[in-house]
Amino acid sequence: MAASPAILSRRAAGSSCCRLWCGVTRPLVHIRSSRATEPGARKRDEEHLWEAASDAAGYLPFSRARVGSFFQGQPVLKNPFLEDALLRGYLKRHLPQEAVWSDLNAFGERVAKEIDIWGRECELNPPRLVHFDPWGQRVDHIVTSAAWKRLKDLSAQEGLVAIGYDKSFGEWSRVYQMSKLYIFSPSSGLYTCPLAMTDGAAKVIQSTGVSPPVEEAYGRLTSRQPERFWTSGQWMTERQGGSDVGTGTETVAVPQTDGSYKLHGFKWFTSATDADMTLTLARVQDRSGSTTPGSRGLSLFYAEVSRGEDGRLRGIEVQRLKDKLGTRQMPTAELLLDGLPAYRLSEEGRGVASIANMLTITRIHNSVSAAAAMRRVVQLARDYATRRTAFGKLLKDHPLHMQTLARMEVETRAAFLLVMDVCRLLGREETGLASQLDVHLLRLLTPVVKLYTGKQAVAVVSEGLESFGGQGYIEDTGLPGILRDAQVLSIWEGTTNVLSLDVLRCVARSSGMVLHAYFTHIKALLAGALGVSSLAPAVKAVGDALSELEQFVQIAASRSPSYLELAARDLAYSLARIYAGALLIDHACWKDASSHDKHAALRWCEQELCLVASKQKRGCYDSSTASLDAALVFDQLIQD
Repeated sequence: MAASPAILSRRAAGSSCCRLWCGVTRPLVHIRSSRATEPGARKRDEEHLWEAASDAAGYLPFSRARVGSFFQGQPVLKNPFLEDALLRGYLKRHLPQEAVWSDLNAFGERVAKEIDIWGRECELNPPRLVHFDPWGQRVDHIVTSAAWKRLKDLSAQEGLVAIGYDKSFGEWSRVYQMSKLYIFSPSSGLYTCPLAMTDGAAKVIQSTGVSPPVEEAYGRLTSRQPERFWTSGQWMTERQGGSDVGTGTETVAVPQTDGSYKLHGFKWFTSATDADMTLTLARVQDRSGSTTPGSRGLSLFYAEVSRGEDGRLRGIEVQRLKDKLGTRQMPTAELLLDGLPAYRLSEEGRGVASIANMLTITRIHNSVSAAAAMRRVVQLARDYATRRTAFGKLLKDHPLHMQTLARMEVETRAAFLLVMDVCRLLGREETGLASQLDVHLLRLLTPVVKLYTGKQAVAVVSEGLESFGGQGYIEDTGLPGILRDAQVLSIWEGTTNVLSLDVLRCVARSSGMVLHAYFTHIKALLAGALGVSSLAPAVKAVGDALSELEQFVQIAASRSPSYLELAARDLAYSLARIYAGALLIDHACWKDASSHDKHAALRWCEQELCLVASKQKRGCYDSSTASLDAALVFDQLIQD
């Protein structure tokens, strides 16, 4: 029973209510039985009297449908482009074209008012697998929500892949594309994942040569027309392993008389399984049925996902959809390939080398999503701090709460600048403007930025959820999904340890030239800030950390490979922190930088920047460490 307007008015006038009860003995509250009144039964007279007294007095706000007058205001998602001062500042400095700003502003409005709702719909209506039709025929239909399909059309219309290939803004086209994806990602319902693989597939086709039979596919992958646009899958992982494709790939490719192949194998983890095509690795069988083991036996193949006249998938059976911690919006499946028609894209045995470009693209997309998740949770937490009152004042007026959000902001700014610098380098390479230093930096920083931002995202988003108190743990707020989805960012396209070892391989294969490029570029960035006295503490901190890193590299060069392997993770973290510090300082030095840009640089450089040097001094990578670590981990087993 709803309260009358008169009663609501009396409740609002708190002082009047107090005067009403002053000196008056309150009647005993009658606690009624929880047993429901039987249908058609008349209320007892005393119940009528009790309700009348309660209504007249107005002192029982919690009765029946009355749940009290206070409801906490929820955080509001506003235009993410207008809400991001660092993004706008970065683009003002590097890409101030009106067309870019106008497009990103309009897109930001769509994200806040329309697209975010679609993304939420994908979360609430995850894909499902229908194995059979009503008459028992195998169909393997992956049913996705209407919002998922709208997001595909939107991706084409907004050029979320095409921008990177039409090169309308030259070397800055990738920065433009990734800025748009950065705005889109947290509201995309994970559609950024198929877009990452689509972008990667287009890059591979472009690098291997756009010719039949993939010419049509390339045009579709980079199209702005929804009816023509295709997405691509990336079917690499098999039962034996993910990153170790060299030993883990069992799929075989059987040559056909027309020059095509048929693939037979089991793909354990195929993201965006509803894609229109895919790239995958397999081993070519010779006439005797033999294959070449290891990475040397792997070739890269292109296959379209299609159905025959009987409605069944050609050469594919969908075994099941994966039940994942997060990214539930997107279908991920186990597939049996049983004669899937395919074409070889790479030279035979050059499959792993051919996917290098694809890994660069997908790792950058992963980094963009990580920075975007951090930015989104900071934006929401900032808005909530202006709405939530605790202990007599708004959260924004609690210094400790603001300190926590400021630390999250600094981490987010560092991640953003790391990501955008890799995008800048990619754009220079793709337009033929990259120097040798740029090429080396891109090769080194791609795995460094991916691994570091992936870990940052989980930590910052987790902290962000805490800033909402208990509501951050409630599923229907949509907040926990941000954390669940962030967890994949440190796993997909190489875990932290796998990418740390990739950094070592990068250093070794370049004979140390990637590190030379790294040191040279950071010193140049710091030199540009020497005349800015307010940044002197940050410049000194980064300079000292860089010197410590150089000393570590000199010492490690004379040690065994196992020494470097133990140091690999801390080395990668040190590379990321020092480089981020240099970028924050550089951004704080440009003519239109704000005082907040300078403060962010100073705050970042208060932390330990060169972890690997300090741990080296403590003997963390000595020869005895590995055996001690193993003994510690398996201590209970040894005791038993």
